[in-house]
Amino acid sequence: MTACLPLDSIFLGQERHQTLQSRLMSGMVTAIMSAGCVPGTRIPSTRYLANALGLSRMTVTLVYAELAAMGYIESKPRSGFVVASTVPVRRLSTQGDGAPEAGGSVNWDEWLPPHTPRKRVIRKPADWRDYPYPFIFGQTDPSLLDHAAWRDCARRALGRNDFGEMSVDLMTRDDPRLVEQICTATLPRRGISARPDEVLITVGSQNALYLTLELLARDDRPTVIEEPGYPDFAETLRARGVPMQFATVDEGGLDLGAIPAGTKMVVVTPSHHIPTGATMPMDRRRALLERAEADDFLIIEDDYDYEMSYLAPPMPALKSLDRNGRVIYLGSFSKSLFPGLRMGYLVGPAPLIEAARAERAMMLRHPASQMQRITAYFLSLGYYEAHIHRLREAMAARMACLVQSLADTPFRIAGAGRDGGACLWVEAPAGVDSRALANAAVARGVLIEPGDVFFEHPPQPCPFFRLGCASIGTERIPLGIAALTEALAELA
Repeated sequence: MTACLPLDSIFLGQERHQTLQSRLMSGMVTAIMSAGCVPGTRIPSTRYLANALGLSRMTVTLVYAELAAMGYIESKPRSGFVVASTVPVRRLSTQGDGAPEAGGSVNWDEWLPPHTPRKRVIRKPADWRDYPYPFIFGQTDPSLLDHAAWRDCARRALGRNDFGEMSVDLMTRDDPRLVEQICTATLPRRGISARPDEVLITVGSQNALYLTLELLARDDRPTVIEEPGYPDFAETLRARGVPMQFATVDEGGLDLGAIPAGTKMVVVTPSHHIPTGATMPMDRRRALLERAEADDFLIIEDDYDYEMSYLAPPMPALKSLDRNGRVIYLGSFSKSLFPGLRMGYLVGPAPLIEAARAERAMMLRHPASQMQRITAYFLSLGYYEAHIHRLREAMAARMACLVQSLADTPFRIAGAGRDGGACLWVEAPAGVDSRALANAAVARGVLIEPGDVFFEHPPQPCPFFRLGCASIGTERIPLGIAALTEALAELA
């Protein structure tokens, strides 16, 4: 008797957003490979499998046709479908008496360096989409991106000419088209002039920050960061043993009077301070640059969110005002397009970029070439400008709704961007800890970001928290704030 592929080995995948055809395709391949079927093993008929799985026969027929085209199965006269002799490499059977014990005989505590837990980490639940009121920053509403436009750019990048060009190992180089777009379109929007040898493509601005501090941070170079501020600034410096000074922040951003003598680097978010949203005024920007020249320190400018300027034109970037090469600029497309893109850039003097390019090559050579080319097309074909226009309109409506929804609540807006932004820094009534509030709000489907993580030395209790509006639609904002107010009343 000819062997038959067991029906109970075929499962439909549970992946979201996949068609039944795709899920069955995945299940059939897994079954054929896992069962170690020899050529000639019979496959259930299309009618039988369709009835067993509750699918249409057409769906099964299309999957069988595709499996045949790929060399997994073949049709035999009067025998139906069988496993083909051309089936791709099968999985090897497990050798030995069974799976090894966890960790094996290696004492990994001796091999690995001591683990030092990070002191400050922003945590966001992976299933945030399942919550009805996700007021979290850094995630986006996918409906705001023109998917047809992005697909068009992907189609162009995967065309014969582009694919051949971008499928090779670029070694340490970046896609010249993307670098050109950044130099001729993106940076000029911020008033910045840069040559191609002054730009490096990175895996988001986080990677740009890491490369910069990997090259420049030392234990004899005291560094000033904002308080409150972005936790990863502190954690990256802490991991390198760099002495840190935490400078206070007011309605104009970083307080220059809090920068002590002997400082060698200052990390700052002048456009939209993290997390208060404060925008540094022009006179303070010029004063910071003058101070950097007089005291001989460098400035790392993280301009992560400048596109979210819908209330007023954005202030010129610090980098655009720099005449002495002291500002290192970090930019990103992840906030304006979508966070999963992980596409950023580092702008600085050519010697720094050359050193950063060599440092990057030790880790990943370069970000994925195809994603660089897709992004370049999105910029060059005008899709990006149209997207930013729609994004600003949506964010303006959402922010206005958020402000209005907070108006008659016990919460106080403690910080907001002068020209817009995608989040608010909010203060709860005296005596309320925002982490306790966040825990109470989760039960009502509300996600907020407690504020203690943004402080090196948070107030006790910490009443501050961040509300993002990029990941929640306008129609849900009032309901979400009402639920958050109920959670506050429950705490009281």
